[in-house]
Amino acid sequence: MTEETQATDWYAPDHATFGDRLTAAREAQGLTQSQLAGRLGIKLQTLQGWENDRSEPRANKLQMVAGLLNVSMGWLLTGDGEGLAEPASAEELAEDTQELLKDLRAMRAETMRLATRMGKAEKRLRMILKETV
Repeated sequence: MTEETQATDWYAPDHATFGDRLTAAREAQGLTQSQLAGRLGIKLQTLQGWENDRSEPRANKLQMVAGLLNVSMGWLLTGDGEGLAEPASAEELAEDTQELLKDLRAMRAETMRLATRMGKAEKRLRMILKETV
């Protein structure tokens, strides 16, 4: 990783917009657009306008957004202040990806075992039904 990459502030004004920071903070809290709009008492289209940088909230809504998303108003507006940590590095993502692939392979194997058992159970059921008819 180069020094330039290490020094990147992903949420600074030259890298992210208000909408980018809002979207990242909402997703970090595990909220959908509809859920956040509902909690704020606004229309979904209003929130979408904010996230797409077509408009910005008034001060009272900005304060509510910051509180709900656990970030500072300054961070939402400029990227400075209390906000989100930078996204994971490529190395961290590679480790997470390998672990996820391992989990997916295990789930796939289990699913295949279950599908085989279901097929056998269905065949037995058909045989039983055939005998009773």
